[in-house]
This record gives sequence, C-alpha cells and structure tokens, in this order.
Amino acid sequence: MTSVAFIIPHMGREGLLIDTLNSIVALKVNGITISIVVASKNESFSDELLAYKQSLSIVFLPISKQVTISNQRNMGVQHTQSDYLAFIDADIALSPNWLSAMLKVLESPNVVLASAVQKASEHASELENVRVLLSNLSVDCTMEFLPGRNLLLSRAIFDQTGGFPGELVTCEDYVFTQNVGLYGQLYYSTAASYVHLGEDKEYLAMAKKEVWRGQSNLASIKGRHVPLSEYPSFIAPPVFTLGILGFLVALLAQYPILALLSLSGSCGILALYTLRLWKKRLEYPSVFAIVAFYTLYFPARTIGTVMGALKTLETGTEK
Repeated sequence: MTSVAFIIPHMGREGLLIDTLNSIVALKVNGITISIVVASKNESFSDELLAYKQSLSIVFLPISKQVTISNQRNMGVQHTQSDYLAFIDADIALSPNWLSAMLKVLESPNVVLASAVQKASEHASELENVRVLLSNLSVDCTMEFLPGRNLLLSRAIFDQTGGFPGELVTCEDYVFTQNVGLYGQLYYSTAASYVHLGEDKEYLAMAKKEVWRGQSNLASIKGRHVPLSEYPSFIAPPVFTLGILGFLVALLAQYPILALLSLSGSCGILALYTLRLWKKRLEYPSVFAIVAFYTLYFPARTIGTVMGALKTLETGTEK
C-alpha cells in the first residue's frame, strides 16, 4: 500500500493550520495511507489542534525558534517512514484531488517532483490576484525550480538530495527543488490546485515580507547553477531601485537630464514586467494593481538583498 507523509513547518497562527489540516482530511485517498508531521515553533498547542490525534496519524513536533524552515522540514522527515513526502506550508488549502493527481503526475516518465497550481480564493483581493497570476505564468510544463508551498516527491529522491539547505533562512525551496531537478523533471500541473490562505492582502505587509525573503537572495546562488531565466529576478529589483534613487538625487542636485534618464530606466523595467503579467491575465488583476505590486516589490527585494549581504559580511568579519 502506498504511504504519503505530509510535512508542515509551522509557527504562529493555528487557525490557518487547522484549515490546512482540514484540506488534508478532505483529500480523496483511495486506500493511500496518510501521516502528518507538524514541525511547529509554537510552545504549546490548543485542544482543538490536539484533537486531530483522535482521527489522524499526526505528530506535533516542537521545534526551537532558532531553527530555519529548511531544518523544520528536514526534522519532520526524520519522523516518517513513508514512500512519498508531501511538503506543504501551514496556510495552504489543497483541492480534494491533490494527492491522487500529483501521484499520477509522478508516474509520468522522468518526473520526480510534482506541484499543483495556485488558485485565487473566493473573495480574492487585487494583490492576491497579482500573486496568483505571477505563480501561474507557466503551467502544465517542466520547471527549473518550484516554490515550496506544495511539493510531492518520493522518499528515495529526497534522501538522494540530502534534504533542504538548512543554512538558508529563505529561498531554500528554490535551491532544494533545483537539486531535485538533477534526478529528473519538476512538473507544475493544473490537474490539481491549492489556495494560499495566508496570501498577502495589503501592499505594505507584502513589501515587509519581501524584505525578509530577499535576505537569502545572494546566499541561495552559492554552489548551484543559476539558469538564465533566473537572472532578471536578481537584476531588475536593484536596477529599478537605483534608478529611482538616482532620479531623486539628480533632481535635488538640479541635473534634469540625468534625473530623466534615471527615471526612464526604472519606468522601462516597470513597464516590461507589468506588460508581461497584463498580457497573461484573463480579467483580473488591473494594470494599477500590477504596477503597485512591482513598485513596492522591487525596492523591498533590493533592501532585503542588501541586508542579507551586510549580515554575511558581518558574520565573515566576526569569524
């Protein structure tokens, strides 16, 4: 009998975790044995959460707050003996056919990792629609890397990769999935879907989160092949941000031509990225929402990258 273990790194809100667990309970399993490991940084668990032990094979694994999300996942795997591993975030609602569909994808020749597409929630905000559109620019195809919100692979392949890179605070999913790609194809499928329950609802909150995510940008490059398709994600944010800063400085210094050139460069990048998403949209989001997203996203990523680089230099100096 096929067995699948769901590994869920968790910290903070229990409500979203409960919704995630409910979506696992609702899966069509067709005789498949399911177990769950919640690797949580919470100091305690509510009675409502612990009640799942009565109906599920579930382990609540207490994790130190200093542990990275990579090692939360790796430590969770150590408590399983299943044939397959499903890595999902603690704020994800899977479609009922997720497990059966993703297992079928793994039956395809040379496919070693399966992931389902993101679907907008019923009353999605403009920002959520931007995120969904961005996630689904390419579907039903092989990918060079995949986000870690919902991943399914065999235990054997996971063991061969050595697991998630424990030293990374963010961007660990891109490094991990690219390592998995050394053993076969990564497939992003519309055969199933998920809703990101914790998706950003406000632009400023999104920007703060992107500052945090950007801190491992440079560290994630070390020791791996960076495909050409990934280069723009490293280049565009700082170029846009420096262009805006150059515009402001040149304006204050009364160099109008230099100010215009700097602003033109930033606007050109913003226009290219906005057009790419706008051409893919069906009805939502609006052009304004896309522009607002990138106007905050680029500087936030730049700030995060600089902060990460400074921390690396500081650590190196201390050593």
